[in-house]
Amino acid sequence: MSRWVEITFDCLPLRSVGRLDIPLDASPKFRQHCERVKQAIEKHGTHNSYYLYNAECVFHLVNSDQIGTLQFRFHGTVLTDAEDRATRGCDLSVELVRETCDWLTEPIAHWFAETVPRAVAVEFDRFIAAGDLEKTRERIAKLQQSAESAGGYVGMYL
Repeated sequence: MSRWVEITFDCLPLRSVGRLDIPLDASPKFRQHCERVKQAIEKHGTHNSYYLYNAECVFHLVNSDQIGTLQFRFHGTVLTDAEDRATRGCDLSVELVRETCDWLTEPIAHWFAETVPRAVAVEFDRFIAAGDLEKTRERIAKLQQSAESAGGYVGMYL
């Protein structure tokens, strides 16, 4: 454990979403994901907005793997500046899913839940600086090109 805050996420550039229809045979979980993406697009548009999912934020409060951990699950939109060089804001849904703090109280849990978007903003800036955002865009462009060369629809959010 070398970091106090661990953040992981999958990133979907909303400008890469070409279709908003949900496959009829979609599983309930995938249907929920698609609905959330549609809501994010309706609320924030597609330019300079990125949907984060399969995401978690873990705060380590003491130097132990057995105690002092708060684990949050989140999903939502990160907005960047016009050049996609810095995070401008986060609109996230955050849920505490696990904790190992017998001293945790409701106000402290709430404060940490409010801290998650701030921590994600810092981590997304690191994601941009590492070039991972550009790699994500390139992967999406290749998938779109494959879909077009195959004659159309290959699958939603692949």
